[in-house]
Amino acid sequence: MVDHVLTLAATWPNWNGEPRHVDDRVHTPHKAIRRVADHLIDHLAELEARLVGEEPLPDHWHASALTGEADLAPFTAQDLEEARSRLTRLARIWANRLDALSDDQLDHSPGEGWSFRELARHLGESTYYADAVGDLS
Repeated sequence: MVDHVLTLAATWPNWNGEPRHVDDRVHTPHKAIRRVADHLIDHLAELEARLVGEEPLPDHWHASALTGEADLAPFTAQDLEEARSRLTRLARIWANRLDALSDDQLDHSPGEGWSFRELARHLGESTYYADAVGDLS
């Protein structure tokens, strides 16, 4: 998923500044990167809390409903470099965490909600925000 997002993001320095309207939301390059990172963080926090027997904290992000001024900023080559670092590190943290779990923990995860294997699959399909911006080559 992260590779797909970053492949699309490599074309976003070409963005003309016009937000994309998809479904009932507004999408921009910065917003796509923010939402992918937030999604990875949100579910990682859920996984870690459940592993230690805590209730996951509710998130208070406005998710895709909010498009702030920072989301409307030009997407530069430096922004792409930072997105690569941020998302690649988050993906590595996820891979390391999942690799440390047994098959039983992946499929019969503690607490309420999807199994950890299902969470990972869900995140793997989380290209919506980047796909909404698309390939801007």
